[in-house]
Amino acid sequence: MTKTQTHTLALPGVDLVYDVCGPLPPAGGRPALVMIGQPMTAEGFDSLAAHFTDRTVVTYDPRGLGRSIRKDARSDHTPQHQAADLHLLVEALGAGPVDMFASSGGAVTALELVATHPGDVVTLVAHEPPINAVLPDAAAAERARAAFHEAYQAKGTGAGMAAFIAMTSWQGEFTDAYFAQPEPDPVMFGLPTDDDGTRDDPLLSKNSWAISDYRPDAGALTAAPTRIVIAVGEESAGTYTARTAVGTAALLGQEATVFPSHHGGFLGGQFGYAGKPEEFAARLREVLAAG
Repeated sequence: MTKTQTHTLALPGVDLVYDVCGPLPPAGGRPALVMIGQPMTAEGFDSLAAHFTDRTVVTYDPRGLGRSIRKDARSDHTPQHQAADLHLLVEALGAGPVDMFASSGGAVTALELVATHPGDVVTLVAHEPPINAVLPDAAAAERARAAFHEAYQAKGTGAGMAAFIAMTSWQGEFTDAYFAQPEPDPVMFGLPTDDDGTRDDPLLSKNSWAISDYRPDAGALTAAPTRIVIAVGEESAGTYTARTAVGTAALLGQEATVFPSHHGGFLGGQFGYAGKPEEFAARLREVLAAG
């Protein structure tokens, strides 16, 4: 079994930590496969990467998350910062352009990377990017986001996460019926009710709002040489990130490509998600090969 090697790339404002499993340059003439998320860090891709032992797989911890310690005295997470880091990481690999699987906020980062550095990526599979601007109810989505942030500020992580789950599991547009619901009880989701006093969670604070506020440059993306595949989970249908995936695909003149499972379908039980990593990996392999 190929051993994973961990490296640190010293960049302005951050020491970016990344992992490489397989040779560089990659064997067999195929590009390295880079897997990214946001706010997910490298270990979130362990189950998926295990199904790609024939590929050189690269994962990393985005700026300010996990092992990638910031030195710029900032706490915000923006697609622009992350994409600039990712571009330098691809350069450091010395094996570009790469194939890329990008999940959630990482998919937003990847779209910004392709728009600004189109030569970095051969095929991008962007799985359920949470982009409010592509929704017909964008203003309501922003209101729903503000609601889980307010719950977090008022009562802590459990309350904020319960409200976040309520938002991301809601079917269809955010209507008056959604906002008329009582505040969800964290206990219903097995979440803590105590408040540890922290308010810097990258998901629940405002630190990552730039991700869902992102506005894709459709012209730059469609003009790029990169093959872009917007992916959506078959079990996600009707939910917030499924709708943003469908909307992003439509912006680029395509239909979303269906993958097994849900938003965390590639996970093998990490972070409380029970996905279908083997089926997901098979679909990803099929989509990459089609390019």
